[in-house]
Amino acid sequence: MSSPDLPVVEFVLTIEVYNDRTAFEPDDLPASYRRPYWEGRQIQRPLSPTVDAARQATGIERPWEAISGLMFTDHDDFSGSLSFTDGRMAEQWFLDRATPTMLQDNPVLALYFENELAEMDEFEDVSYEQAREQNRPARADRAFIDALLEEYFDEDEEDEMLDLVDVRTPEEIDQPLDEIVLTEQQEGEIQKIVKAIEHREYLAQIGLREIGKLLFVGPPGTGKTSVARALASKLGLPFVEVKLSMITSQYLGETAKNVEKTFEVAKRLAPCILFIDEFDFVAKTRASDEHAAIKRAVNTLLKSIDEVSLIEDEVLLIGATNHPDQLDAAAWRRFDEIVNFPKPDVQMRADILEIVTYRMDIEEFDPYALAELTEGLTGSDLRLVLREAVLDALTEERTTLTQDDLVDAVKEFEERDTLKNLDMMDSDNEALVAGAGHDNHDHEHDH
Repeated sequence: MSSPDLPVVEFVLTIEVYNDRTAFEPDDLPASYRRPYWEGRQIQRPLSPTVDAARQATGIERPWEAISGLMFTDHDDFSGSLSFTDGRMAEQWFLDRATPTMLQDNPVLALYFENELAEMDEFEDVSYEQAREQNRPARADRAFIDALLEEYFDEDEEDEMLDLVDVRTPEEIDQPLDEIVLTEQQEGEIQKIVKAIEHREYLAQIGLREIGKLLFVGPPGTGKTSVARALASKLGLPFVEVKLSMITSQYLGETAKNVEKTFEVAKRLAPCILFIDEFDFVAKTRASDEHAAIKRAVNTLLKSIDEVSLIEDEVLLIGATNHPDQLDAAAWRRFDEIVNFPKPDVQMRADILEIVTYRMDIEEFDPYALAELTEGLTGSDLRLVLREAVLDALTEERTTLTQDDLVDAVKEFEERDTLKNLDMMDSDNEALVAGAGHDNHDHEHDH
């Protein structure tokens, strides 16, 4: 385990440098360093590097104890503030121990030490511009988002909006994009979007506005939501997820107004990703005799989609549907790119199994052989199979699995899946439950 003094010294040094240079902005501070200093939607100078702030920012339980043995450190018992008695000695001590990754993750110190780093070969790839670019913006912090929602909605409205919208920060998404197996088309579309976000100003200059509205299409469990969330995490953007079916909830009052507010939230949190799941709900509602207020809400939704833009509003819109056959032309034409999420082929299943099992101890593991046994299963299904294999092994007090454990789990999963499908076919006839064993009902549901 690394010594706890280095992160605490880095924190105190960063706060002191940040306070001294007024040109620095909250976006220059590493995200964890901002956490103790939010007041509403503001981070006010000067920042005080207290013991409590250092604990929140670094995760070191006793920050003063971690650095009290260094000859250049001091602690004010009254204010709880940490400081340096000799700034130059502190800086040299830090530079002697810092790694390129530490500096690349800290825009404040990457700029402050740029002259010294230029003379050190191991730091040749460290730059303030790159550190700032990869640093998560302050607008994606939980404290900022919560304060914005609190300011924008009164208490009753906020509760109502939470039924319709789920807002996640990048750090609250635990699915890295590089741990998701993608098809070639999916990789290509994601790369295009990343480039579009990087070059928004250029695209605006040349008048290319119709970009940044994706529709993810495919069966349940193929990764549509996971990829959208992982993209938000990779780009360091807030993730705003709309629960479209909640538009019809009896708890929602003015549904059309709530749809407008959803898009307003996304624009205020921008840059962000706005994810609209269950998009087939739009077409179903337009084609049915639903209540006029619901139809009005859906029309408002389509109009709002037309009016939001990645280039002008910095909102990347992603829709998702399990039922593309239910979408009408009005829904399709809202999107400039359609991204297909098919069930994984045998090679993709093998790759998924390798990724999901990399922390597991499995004897004679053959992911490709297992993949050949799991035709038709989605990534979500494969995770369920592995979960069952692990739980079955634990009942036998084993944490080491075998290939046979996984094969058995596949068979169990397929048996359960068959029973589930039979149950779904029968679930629309309540009389079957009440009259179980009666010949007339048994024959009615014979397939």
